[in-house]
Amino acid sequence: MDMLRGPQIAEARLTDWRKLAQGLHARYLIDDFATAASFVTSVGAAGDAFGHHPRVTIGSGHVDLTLVSDDAIYREDDGTEHIVQWVTQQDVDLARAISDLAAERQLAADPAAVTAFELGLDVADSASVAPFWAALLTGDPAAQGRGTPGDEIRDAGARVPNLWFGDADPKDTARQRVHIEVYVAPEVAEQRLAAAVAAGGSVVDDSEAPGLVVLADPEGNRGVLCADTSSVASA
Repeated sequence: MDMLRGPQIAEARLTDWRKLAQGLHARYLIDDFATAASFVTSVGAAGDAFGHHPRVTIGSGHVDLTLVSDDAIYREDDGTEHIVQWVTQQDVDLARAISDLAAERQLAADPAAVTAFELGLDVADSASVAPFWAALLTGDPAAQGRGTPGDEIRDAGARVPNLWFGDADPKDTARQRVHIEVYVAPEVAEQRLAAAVAAGGSVVDDSEAPGLVVLADPEGNRGVLCADTSSVASA
């Protein structure tokens, strides 16, 4: 099934959900564990009907859900196809069904609260270092390149954050090559940026804002704030 681009996701107008990193994310506010478990059971039944299921986390006062397809098709300009982890139509359809279930139970969604993070490592040759990181992070060589055309490390069980590789000059002796990528809902990106700056951070590069802003803490350690504005429906 083809991967969906941001504008296609926006057209679905999934008000409970936000596109972060590779998937769709939602949070529903639920007071007690029994009600949360009952809701998750109904979500499971809906997933059975689609032959597809979300990742689920039950926390204190909420249920978090992530939808992503492991077999999305990405096509390069020359027609070359790759199997990647990304949002497809089945994710959109199931997200809509889950929203209907939540509405039937009068559960409130909190889309602005969703977040995800990944790790970035700037390297000169990702193919040479990726096997080490696959072994260290997951113990599984197949984690290298899982669901991506590159060497990114992705654990099949989602036990650890994804690790992707950026380009670095082999002669670069920069102190920091590892940084955190923080994905937030577009409507809170400006607030999160302001909070980070107020807490002592500084903006290093905002040339791709509001979708991507590079920040640094008071000692110069960098992090990246990301928001997928392309998937937001216009008013």
